[in-house]
Amino acid sequence: MKKILLIVLLFIGFAVKAQHNPDDQIMSDNWDIIGSVDFKIVKDTEMFAVYNDKIKKLANKTFELEGYIVPIKDGMKQTKFMLSTLPINQCFYCGKNGVPVMVLVELAEPIKFTYNTIVVKGTLKLNTGNAMDNPPISLVAAKSI
Repeated sequence: MKKILLIVLLFIGFAVKAQHNPDDQIMSDNWDIIGSVDFKIVKDTEMFAVYNDKIKKLANKTFELEGYIVPIKDGMKQTKFMLSTLPINQCFYCGKNGVPVMVLVELAEPIKFTYNTIVVKGTLKLNTGNAMDNPPISLVAAKSI
């Protein structure tokens, strides 16, 4: 997770100047479920997700999200990336919104990078390990729809 966060921070640092448009924020019931996850900090290097019953019921089931691609590797074709509620050219650390909710997506087939929203559907996985090392929520075997 540290590597992913570093890559995201570097990419944001070189991105276009932030344009705060609240209309760009993706809001949906599914993102609300993802956003309901809390975190327990054990020490500086350990943080664990605390999942509520609502999201636990959806674990290992098909789940759909609309969002913006946040690449974690170079290239125009992406198979593994973070999906965010805000576009990458928005400043994640400015204003009152803070860091947006993000989910790791692993696609079965590559998709071309875009600044527009995409919709993906895959199996929702909840990681019980240290959230500092691995994203706590992912969509695996996902497809762009």
